[in-house]
Amino acid sequence: MKVRLLLLPILCTMAVTIWAQEMKPEDTEVWNPEPAIVTPGQMGSPPSDAIVLLDGSNLDEWQHEDGSAAKWQLEDGAMTVVKGTGDVFTKKEFGSVQLHIEFRTPSVVEGEGQGRGNSGIFLQGTYELQVLDSYENRTYSNGQAGSIYKQTMPLVNASKGPGEWQVYDIIYHAPTFTSGREFETHPYITVFHNGVLIQDHTKIQGTTPFIGPPQVRQHGKGPLRLQDHNNPTSFRNIWVREL
Repeated sequence: MKVRLLLLPILCTMAVTIWAQEMKPEDTEVWNPEPAIVTPGQMGSPPSDAIVLLDGSNLDEWQHEDGSAAKWQLEDGAMTVVKGTGDVFTKKEFGSVQLHIEFRTPSVVEGEGQGRGNSGIFLQGTYELQVLDSYENRTYSNGQAGSIYKQTMPLVNASKGPGEWQVYDIIYHAPTFTSGREFETHPYITVFHNGVLIQDHTKIQGTTPFIGPPQVRQHGKGPLRLQDHNNPTSFRNIWVREL
């Protein structure tokens, strides 16, 4: 009996090998469906299927929470926070996306910790990826640039210096829900900061409040939201691809 059991894996391997030898190359070729053609962007331009949210010419895709026109400053192709005007939201709503966004913290350094170049990018208007001047600026690790705010610190600090343009390239998968207070599948996020992987398919635990633990609140598609945190942080070249 023991000999038979030992021979079984060998016989199975031999059978698979003989079967594979009888196959033709085309037996494992898949021709349909054919992937759609997307033309990559060149010299900083978005890919052909992207939804452009900010190209520097206007703020038409943005508004404040009350639906009024965005009051942030538009100059030299960039949108800059105007203190006290409030967060801005895209007019369009999204679920899972690939997001490209460039940001610049102020060249004149004022304050320290959370007071330097603070802003945030909220996916579906709910989950914050932190924007901050984290160049030689220590703060709590799950609140520095590239963190899922108050949840998950970045793998590394890839920040450039104050006044330099920086890039987040983001893959975000929206959650599903079993009820109003329970995820069926969590939101997940992958982030490259200036070309460096800083969040690797990170599970988002829920909302990202300043005080208190994450909460689960059922929602559908939502806007991209940029935070007015009283610092003149700038943004440019924002586009998404719906996934």
